[in-house]
Amino acid sequence: MRLPVLLSSVALAILALPALAFPVTIESCGKPVIFDAPPKAAVIHDLNMTEMAFALGLQPSMVGVTGITGWYKTGPEFLKQQGGIPELAPKYPSLENLIAAKTDFFFAGWYYGMKPGGEVTPDTLAAKGIKTFVLSESCVHLDKSRQRATMNLLYDDEITLGKIFGKQAEAEALVAGWKARLAKVQNAVAGRPALRVFLYDSGEDKPFTAGKFAMPTALIEAAGGKNLLDDFDMSWGSAAWETVAVRNPEFLILLDYQDDAGYQKLLTFLKAHPAMKETDAVKKGRFLPLRYQQITPGPANIDAVEALARALHPGALPAQ
Repeated sequence: MRLPVLLSSVALAILALPALAFPVTIESCGKPVIFDAPPKAAVIHDLNMTEMAFALGLQPSMVGVTGITGWYKTGPEFLKQQGGIPELAPKYPSLENLIAAKTDFFFAGWYYGMKPGGEVTPDTLAAKGIKTFVLSESCVHLDKSRQRATMNLLYDDEITLGKIFGKQAEAEALVAGWKARLAKVQNAVAGRPALRVFLYDSGEDKPFTAGKFAMPTALIEAAGGKNLLDDFDMSWGSAAWETVAVRNPEFLILLDYQDDAGYQKLLTFLKAHPAMKETDAVKKGRFLPLRYQQITPGPANIDAVEALARALHPGALPAQ
């Protein structure tokens, strides 16, 4: 006779669970995008954005990834999380790639899988019934009025991704954990001098680096440093070696693409450069190699900030 009571309790418990409130409207580079239901055939571009999706456990809703093996090496943890999800294109996907996979959602960015005026854009995808969420860091390529980079580029995009897939609570909990970790970093480095940091990605005639709209500006500041080029009105772009040398970086971030020479080829070049070899950072050998997914918006940013804070301010944080 207690079975009806038990069933009634279960029914009440189910009714008490928060409903997934669809439709939801998100903002993508200032434009509203409406989702009537969570995507079921998502494609995610690039290492950093794919790791954002994996952090929310979105694999069951994914039919592909793009833009990974054509540029980067992946470790066993990434491959384990990827499982059987196919890579549809090693670099930039074509419209045909996405249509063939019956994609209903594409998470990418400007120059992260899409190019202005290219074959794959939010407009060309919308015409095929594919919704797009554009990585916020990349919006500056079409909207020069954007604010300088902060950690909210990561936080807000992760929460937006959660909304799109009906996992807002999980996304908010994830972001709260990230914020708590960085609060410890900022408390540890408070009051210490902010060293001038130069990020060197690639290039010999001119260095490819990060300006005020690129994620490294936020990471460097969170770690208790100052991006040497944080007054450059650009996201990712080139600068002149003379400008970098005159500003005299005290610390270097060297991008480690994990190829044959890794970051060592960058360091070797700087040591031989007539102007850069005289800078404090090069003379004192103060640098930190970071991987691509650590300096573009994604979960690996948090590890990067902690590692950078330890390198900039030895003893401020417990050794890992």
